[in-house]
This record gives sequence, structure tokens and C-alpha cells, in this order.
Amino acid sequence: MAQELAYLKESASQTAGPYVHIGLAPGAAGFEIYQQELGHDITGPNAEGERIRVEGRVIDGMGAPIKDVLIEVWQANADGHYAHPEGGGPVEDGFRGWGRVISDFESGAWAFETVKPGQTRGRNVGTQAPHLNLWIVARGINIGLNTRMYFGDETAANASDPVLNLIEWEHRRATLIVERTEEDGMPVYRFDIRLQGENETVFFDV
Repeated sequence: MAQELAYLKESASQTAGPYVHIGLAPGAAGFEIYQQELGHDITGPNAEGERIRVEGRVIDGMGAPIKDVLIEVWQANADGHYAHPEGGGPVEDGFRGWGRVISDFESGAWAFETVKPGQTRGRNVGTQAPHLNLWIVARGINIGLNTRMYFGDETAANASDPVLNLIEWEHRRATLIVERTEEDGMPVYRFDIRLQGENETVFFDV
């Protein structure tokens, strides 16, 4: 068997393409398969903490928004616990800490509502500042990109975050930190993800 595997060649790579919505967000592609699209409810109705809205665009190297983006988000609850047996502690009933959002096919804008996460305990890296973990796929991207979004109003926590401090240059760390605004009484954080060019967002090899 090992000898047979040695003769197998690597498959050709290709970008995600438009089919990604059919498989991962069929409702957006016009296929009414589920009563509720998977990944729309990140926190559930019982989650404690501050309700926030996160919005933005994914921008290519020419400065144009990409209009067929799919983003997955993982996060802790307001106490810094993940919905996982080793997530650091209990979470509220219905809290998944995971969601999926797609961009608007016309404007490229995407958005979701959630609760602001708390500080988390990282594996072998100490306490981490509140953050969202994001995974991005779209046409033109060969391999899904991983990044993080940090909160600009968590200055002290950000300054000691072990992952942010792995990024050597301050102007590169700044691509992951977004400022707080308010709209209709709800805190809003805008995170524009730049794939290339000036102020390219930091991506992680995970």
C-alpha cells in the first residue's frame, strides 16, 4: 500500500469558486434546503454580555470589494469560554460560538450580530485579549485564510496579547484592531479585510 501511495501525484489546486455557496450557504445560492441556514445564530438567545454588530468588506489587491466571500467566525462567550469540552468553562444554553456569513453579491458587504467575547486562556500562550477568529474563502483564494479581529477599546488587553505581540511591526498589528462606533444604539465594529497591497491584513498559518 505504501508503495502505491508513493506513486500518487498531488492533485491540482483551484480556487473556491462560486460553488462554495451551494455547499456551505445554499440559501444564498437559491437552494431552499434548510429551514434555517446553518451558522446564522452564533450566540443563541441566552448569551450574556454586550450585543454588538461586526461588519466590513474583503478587499482585493486593486482596492475592489470581493463579492462572493464566505466567512466563518469562532469566538468565546463574554466569560471567555468556548463551546467545547476544553473551552475553559461553561457556556450558555444555545451558545455555539460559531457562525457563517456571506457577502452581499452586489456590494461585497458582510455583517453579523453577536456578543462581545471575553479574554480567553490560550494553549501554552497565556491570557489572550478578546478577539474573533475568522476564516475567509472566495473565488481567487486557493487556501482559506485565517485572521483575527481585536477590539480597539481593549487597549490594555491588546497590549499584552501573546498573539498580537508575535507581530513585529506595530503598523501590521494595527490591521487586526478595529475601533468602536455606534449605530441605532448598538456598538458596531467595522473590519475591512485587505488581501494584498497597502495595509494588507495579517493572516496566520494555522
